[in-house]
Amino acid sequence: MESFAAYSHTIVSLALWSVLIMVLGALSTVGRSAEKRCDCGKPKRDYGDAVYRRERAFMNAIETSGPFIAASVAAMLAGASPFWVNILASVFVVARLAMAVVHIRTTNQPMRSAFFGIGFFCVLGLAVIAIFAAI
Repeated sequence: MESFAAYSHTIVSLALWSVLIMVLGALSTVGRSAEKRCDCGKPKRDYGDAVYRRERAFMNAIETSGPFIAASVAAMLAGASPFWVNILASVFVVARLAMAVVHIRTTNQPMRSAFFGIGFFCVLGLAVIAIFAAI
């Protein structure tokens, strides 16, 4: 495990990410009612409804989990610069936490998009440095 000690911030970021996913999952079920659900069981599309926004914040986090986890683990296993891996993983989690708060509490699409973009480029950066470290 000593080889991963330099990636402590990334490991903490992955752990915090899992906690955030669990919290968002729990929040996504609060306030659901039969009349506001589609046949599939999901809340009807309405960004004015906090129940819908909580569901979307959760699903958006789930959709981003695979790329974030894969890029982070690949970067660590390839021995990419711990400084950059730690920075990018930490910024990703902070940006995604901010995005979840904005998503749930407001209808501010530009702010959500800005935080999404920050997270997107962090994952892209992790993937690129993992590739370069591996080749």
